[in-house]
Amino acid sequence: MLVEVDDAAAAHTLAGHLRERAEDQVEEIVPGARTVLVVAREPRLLPGLLEVVAAAGACGPAAREPTEVSIAVEYDGDDLATVARLTGLSVEEVVRRHSQARYVVEFLGFAPGFAYLAGLDPVLHLPRLDSPRPSVPAGSVAIAGPHAAVYPRSSPGGWRLLGRTDAVLFDVDADPPTPLAAGTVVRFEPR
Repeated sequence: MLVEVDDAAAAHTLAGHLRERAEDQVEEIVPGARTVLVVAREPRLLPGLLEVVAAAGACGPAAREPTEVSIAVEYDGDDLATVARLTGLSVEEVVRRHSQARYVVEFLGFAPGFAYLAGLDPVLHLPRLDSPRPSVPAGSVAIAGPHAAVYPRSSPGGWRLLGRTDAVLFDVDADPPTPLAAGTVVRFEPR
């Protein structure tokens, strides 16, 4: 079942309610930017899940405290000076603004472990590159539009690179495979 909601905050709230009230009935709950995918363990459970979804609209946000993850960053990215020039800030001010923000994982997508982080300082909202790079190294810390992210593995990409981290953000053998989930709070710390 795919449930459409107003925004990422509503998706996180609905996902929290489903986890609290129906976790034994679902295989997976996947919040997106404006949707929540709910995979029932069995088709016969869908009517009950629909009731949980309907009831969640009358409730406030789930009371669960978000998990916090700190990511150490070496701010030496290929686009750092360009971002400074385009925003009219010094490199040091770009680093300060990027690292002092409180980010929240809106959703994961594009690649396993790739988290779209909301909370980027509006002054740093810049478009993606006109032409994507054929290969962005794993651990690259980047920005594009209103989001920040870390490339969990090497892949093509068009985001502006501010730095790099040694943090492992996707490991198929780990449980869970990524420390980031929708609603997780992320802070970047300069090294």
